[in-house]
Amino acid sequence: MLRSVVSSSSLTSVGYDRGARLLEIEFRHGGVYRYHDVPSNVFEELMRSPSKGRFFNERVRDSYRSREV
Repeated sequence: MLRSVVSSSSLTSVGYDRGARLLEIEFRHGGVYRYHDVPSNVFEELMRSPSKGRFFNERVRDSYRSREV
């Protein structure tokens, strides 16, 4: 999955597969995780958010099933 580099103190890059509804996030600490069944509007809001780390913590982290890739 292609990821875009983002400006964030906690996230390095973010990618999204609309067909599979997968959100992929690379963290500054080096881990890459995929979040399953994420609606496209959540990805779009994340990308527009001025604080991507805060948005991730509040809206993604504990809301969707994930696995490290």
